[in-house]
Amino acid sequence: MVSSITRNQADIRVVTACEAEKLGKGQQRNEGLNLLSLPKTPLFGTDGIRGKVGELLSAPLALQVGFWAGVVLRSQANRVGPVILGQDSRNSSDMLAMALSAGLTSAGIEVWYLGLCPTPCVAYLTSSSEAIGGVMISASHNPPEDNGIKIFGADGAKLPQALQAEIEAGLRGNTEFLNSVSDCGRHYSRRELIGNYGAALQQPLQASVNLQGMKIVLDLAWGAAVGLAPSVFEQMGAEVICLHNQADGDRINVNCGSTHLETLQAAVQEHNADLGFAFDGDADRVLAVDNTGRSVNGDYILYLWGQHLKQQQQLPDNLIVSTVMANLGFEKAWQQQGGKLIRTAVGDQYVQAEMLKTGGALGGEQSGHILCRHYGITGDGLLTALHLASLVKQAGVSLAALVDESFDTYPQLLRNVRVIDRDRRLSWQNCEPIQQAIASAEAAMGDSGRILVRASGTEPVIRVMVEAVNAELATYWTEELVAQVQAHLVS
Repeated sequence: MVSSITRNQADIRVVTACEAEKLGKGQQRNEGLNLLSLPKTPLFGTDGIRGKVGELLSAPLALQVGFWAGVVLRSQANRVGPVILGQDSRNSSDMLAMALSAGLTSAGIEVWYLGLCPTPCVAYLTSSSEAIGGVMISASHNPPEDNGIKIFGADGAKLPQALQAEIEAGLRGNTEFLNSVSDCGRHYSRRELIGNYGAALQQPLQASVNLQGMKIVLDLAWGAAVGLAPSVFEQMGAEVICLHNQADGDRINVNCGSTHLETLQAAVQEHNADLGFAFDGDADRVLAVDNTGRSVNGDYILYLWGQHLKQQQQLPDNLIVSTVMANLGFEKAWQQQGGKLIRTAVGDQYVQAEMLKTGGALGGEQSGHILCRHYGITGDGLLTALHLASLVKQAGVSLAALVDESFDTYPQLLRNVRVIDRDRRLSWQNCEPIQQAIASAEAAMGDSGRILVRASGTEPVIRVMVEAVNAELATYWTEELVAQVQAHLVS
């Protein structure tokens, strides 16, 4: 592993935030908080605080989130240490990062600022240093006008819900757990630490495999991985072709990356590449494209990586943890291999919690959030891509051949219905016509299909997923359920 990071490595450039002390302590801070217009529904979703900049997210909110995150992280720490801060390429990320830094330093916290970097970089550096927490500014796969705040504990894992609740309580005016803050933190630029993360990604693979002779296309989505991903793959020996490889806050995730594979699929075929990888805006997830241009989602990645670990006797109880979105074809094929699949709610934090509970080493989501505890502590698109490419190289056959030998998916349709009103979106479970429609669909399909309707924790949409033994059945019930959601939550 890369050695621990010490404060002595900090560069000399310092930005003091003592002027943020004018916020005051206790009651003064509480009065400032009351100026914020906060929704009645919880701020923290399945992946931190996320929303449209200028509506939910603003510099005043970020400053207060920084302060209360500093208070909570400091209260949990058994040592004095910094908070590591990173961001993606969105136009609003600079503003939010600086506001968060001001809030953290006003809580007496030292900030190590990384600038543009993947979310897993913040998690890794937090866990491998003396840091007491980490913060990432990103809205992941969301469009450019959105942004978000993800907070990590000292172990590099996403902050537990109980501690998120304490931060939110502070934001809403509860100061009963606030201790006096008498000192000001300082802000240091620490971009050189990103190289430590890049080295840690390669270290487990370098002794056993390289990617020489492989041609790999990377779609970097104009996002957080543009500076790091190409160099890491090249250092592993691959010939790299890059798409959307500049930091561009106007175009991040727009018709590219893990939510839009068409350009990558065409590029893989055009360049006769071995495979391709598409990252989202903060590179905590990845989807693959095989040498024929066919998409390879998280279910296939989990299956292939699980097979490899199982053969190496490195998969405890032959267990994979996934979510309710995992395809039935994947589940049945894995069970036929003697494996076990546990499903959780959608969200990599739920997958990670179940992995910790059961001792599972591999888990993830169909959308490309993959966690392997042998090598990382959080979902990591770059780590996953490197290991999948290494599996293909070691197998001596194409990714298409590996996928063909794995499993056939059940037809699965996913539709997103945009519901702007947050309260209506979160109350869908109490809508009787929608619940009746779901019950009718479940009764009609029986064991031949599955239905999942849920409010997204990251976007203003209701997600409707129907999986069935044939496409006609899936299409019929998807259209029926979408119509019910539109009739009762949109109109």
